[in-house]
This record gives sequence, structure tokens and C-alpha cells, in this order.
Amino acid sequence: MKTDVVVIGGGPAGLFSAATAAKNGNKVILVEKNQILARKLRITGKGRCNVTNSADISDFIEMVCSNKSFMYSSFYSFTNTDVMEFFENNGVPLKEERGGRIFPVSDRAKDIAEALISYAKNNGVVILQDTVTKVVSNENEICAVETSGAKKIECNKVIIATGGVSYPLTGSTGDGYKFAKKLGHSIVEPYPSLVPLVVSEEYVKELQGLSLKNIAIKIFKDKKCVYEDFGEMLFTHYGLSGPVILSASSNLKDIENSNYKIYIDLKPALTHEQLDKRLQRDFEKYINKNFSNALNDLLPTKLIDTVIKLSNIDPYIKVHQINKQQRYELCALLKALPFTVSGVRPIEEAIITRGGINTKEINSSTMESKLVKGLFFCGEVIDVDAYTGGFNLQIAFSTAYLAGSNV
Repeated sequence: MKTDVVVIGGGPAGLFSAATAAKNGNKVILVEKNQILARKLRITGKGRCNVTNSADISDFIEMVCSNKSFMYSSFYSFTNTDVMEFFENNGVPLKEERGGRIFPVSDRAKDIAEALISYAKNNGVVILQDTVTKVVSNENEICAVETSGAKKIECNKVIIATGGVSYPLTGSTGDGYKFAKKLGHSIVEPYPSLVPLVVSEEYVKELQGLSLKNIAIKIFKDKKCVYEDFGEMLFTHYGLSGPVILSASSNLKDIENSNYKIYIDLKPALTHEQLDKRLQRDFEKYINKNFSNALNDLLPTKLIDTVIKLSNIDPYIKVHQINKQQRYELCALLKALPFTVSGVRPIEEAIITRGGINTKEINSSTMESKLVKGLFFCGEVIDVDAYTGGFNLQIAFSTAYLAGSNV
């Protein structure tokens, strides 16, 4: 079997790079080991698929966590506007939500996946469901790909778009790292990114399932604030999750060996003084009630018992007996509910992978290897990751466009 280009991986980066290469006149075979193409994409964004963001493309660089400068050429060669126009022109109407997040109007990630598959097939990409076992080079120049189906596909260009190692059940099992390493590339150790955090406090279990909106977080490392954010979060049986926590995880390094504390501001719209006045109004309203029954207007029911325990105020004391100092400390607690980060959830639960093919060994203007002629990379397999909000899929599409355009 012979072709011009072999693309390894049938996710968004693989499909888009294959279609782009084929549209430019190449014979392209895409090899995917799963029976279902774009399997991980179909569950992205809780099955809704946040394809990109409406932010100015110049702002995208700041949303990249690792190797920002590597993404300049990609982002400006195929922008977020290009992504939106592509899907609109291929039968998937889009809409904008909070934070500039762009979703399909249908709220179905399947529609995004099917549009990419149709685009690839319509441009002549041949889909081969098989497992690549080896990428073959001759004197540092690509010459073939071998598969477990005993097939040898002769080619002079290969695009590796196998993803990272997050969500391995969808096929992201680090195959691309192995191929690249055997061809001489170095791999930055994969690490979970956009991943829930594990905390030490036992009381978090009592809050399991509670979702909070419009809260603020501050994260301190050795008493120095290293990150802060505003938005939504979720308590789990092991710790903290949700958008602000996932984004925070991308900024925390060497968590297991560091001293990170997270403080949740439950009322960020109020200063300490304003919150104190609000408490006084509530206490006046419930003046003859026990303290345990005086916070119903201020906090979600599931949070009240935990706050009372941490306040060290007797739950059965009448609110009119609570003194100014106790009220002051209660306000401080509501403005900084404390948690100690002890680790992250397994990489299998991470949305994306930090780490991957060393960007120093890739030409950022073409996505071609600097070590092996005819070898290209795109998507999550590269050591580039970003915050939530559609930025990681934009990385996939932008790098895929460059790889497909330059094979």
C-alpha cells in the first residue's frame, strides 16, 4: 500500500490535518485504532463540545499554560474566527455562552465530530481502522508506517495526532510519545492538567455534590498568592472540581511536594464590612433563633453545618448572644473557606495532558520535526496546554491546519 501522507489518530487534530492535507492535493490515509472516530471529542464539554472561544486571537496566547510562544504561528494561521466559520459552513450552527465559550447550537458534540469526519471523507481521506505499530524512517526521513493488521503503508509524510494520555478509554494511551521517542524525539513527562484537586480536610465529604456559582478562589503557596479566579466550582468526595478548580490545576506545580492552600470566598461581591452588615440584618431577622437556623438566607443548606463547625460558635446559641468578635471571625471564614491541596486526581480523569513532544524539536511555523524529515505533529501530543474555555481545541485545530498545510 502506498500513499503520500499517513495521519495517525482520528481525533479533531487528526481529522482536520488529514482533510487539510487532502484538500491540498495529497493522497491521505488516516489510521485510527478505535471503531469510533473522534471518540474523546464526543464527550468533551460534558457532551456539548466547547469548540473555541470568541476572545481576540491575541488574547489566546495568554490562555496557554505551557510554551506560549510556540503557538503564535498556529493561532494566527488558523484563528478562532476561522474555526467558527468552518463549522458554520459545514452545517453546524454555533452559539456563544458565558466567558466567550463557543458551542454548537444543538449542544451535541456529536455534530462537531460528524462535521469533521464528513469534511475529511469529502476531501478524499481514506479511513483505515487499524493500529499503528511503527513509524519507519530511513536516514532520518519518513518512509513508511506499519500496522498490527500486517500492513506496511509506504509514504514520505506522517502526521502524529494521537493525543495525550488523559481519558485512555477513548484511545489516548500515549502511542504518539512512543513513536516519537523511537525516532529520536524527547518527551516532556506527561502530567494531568485541567484535573480535579484532592484536599486533606475530611469535611469536604459532607459537601459532596454541592455546586457553587459566583465564588472566588485564591491559592497560596507558602503564604504567597499564586493564583486567583472567579466562577463556578463543585465539591466532590475527594476534594474540589469545576471550572475554576480545573483552570487552577494548570498553574500548580509539583503539588505532592508543595504546600498549597485554597481559600474560597463565598461572597466575593461583598467586602468584609458589607458582609458583616448583611449578617447583622439576618441576625436581626432571626433574633430569637438558634445560630444553626440563622444562616438559611445566606448559604446553601448543605454548607451550613460545615461553616458552623468551622466557626467554633455554639450552634444552639441564640443569635442575639453572638458577640462582635465571633461575627467578625465568621465573616472572615465566609470570605476564606480553607482547604489544603494534597494532590490531583489520576491522569485518567484529567481533561488534557500537560507534557508531550518537546516543542524545541518542532518547527512552530510548520509543525514538522526538526529531527526527522517528513514527520509532523499536531494537537495534544505536543507539549502545549491551555485553560478551559475552548482554548485547547483551538490548539488542536490551529496546529492541525499548519501540519496539514505543510506536508
